[in-house]
Amino acid sequence: MKQVTGFLWMVVTGFLFVGVTATVKHLGGRVPAAEAAFLRYLLGLVFLLPLLGAIRRTKFDARRMGFFALRGLIHSVGVILWFFAMTRIPIAEVTALNYLSPVYITILAALFLNETFSWARGGAILAALIGVVLILRPGFREVGPGHMAMMGTALLFACSYMIAKVMSDEVSPAVVVAMLSVWTTLGLAPAAIAVWVWPTWDEIGWLFLVATLATTGHLTMTLAFKSAPISVTQPVTFLQLVWATILGWAVFGEGVDSFVLAGGTIIVGAVVIISFREARRRPETPPVAP
Repeated sequence: MKQVTGFLWMVVTGFLFVGVTATVKHLGGRVPAAEAAFLRYLLGLVFLLPLLGAIRRTKFDARRMGFFALRGLIHSVGVILWFFAMTRIPIAEVTALNYLSPVYITILAALFLNETFSWARGGAILAALIGVVLILRPGFREVGPGHMAMMGTALLFACSYMIAKVMSDEVSPAVVVAMLSVWTTLGLAPAAIAVWVWPTWDEIGWLFLVATLATTGHLTMTLAFKSAPISVTQPVTFLQLVWATILGWAVFGEGVDSFVLAGGTIIVGAVVIISFREARRRPETPPVAP
């Protein structure tokens, strides 16, 4: 029964995260990407109020604050690129390329955390690269700034999560999440001010909806991980690509690209293999979404 519960929570998570991308897509590009990202995080700070007690009980030395600030800066750039990509390429392509984050994490963990790099991991990474080629199809169609931005987003989110892995051994997960929100808001502020366009109340409302959907998505994802093993929850992430493809076609008039679906499926398969191997050693949490 718990596995069914975990499966259902992960399905809900997929709907919520696709809702995030759809809402940002609906906003369009009138509000610059840096400003939209800043407002999303600024409005989302209201959800940190229940975490104030955990924050006050934590001891922050220069090293910890330095790591949190570095993570906030890295994540800020990644979020800006994500918002930019949403206005340039179809939702399905954004979703598929975002699956690369766990693949990047595997490579970074081997390089910087001295984690073993097995043949199975290497094969999964090679499969993921084949999936990327299918999605982008360089030489057969134009690979635009939106695609490059999304590739950069996945890499930066992977770097952000690597720092979170280090800090989660020292402070509570609640504090790690809270510090990400605070420092990302601060990191986005200068970029937002540089391109500031006064948003309408309607646009502010949509961005608050983005913050609400993202926060709720992280909560339901946590509930899924508590209810079922990763062998149940991780494959369900593929449904996000299905929902994104249907939504892009039905709401935004985007075509259904079989190459994107095939490439995304291969990448998800690679992520599942990597996740299963990680689960044998210790439970892991996927990188955060925008």
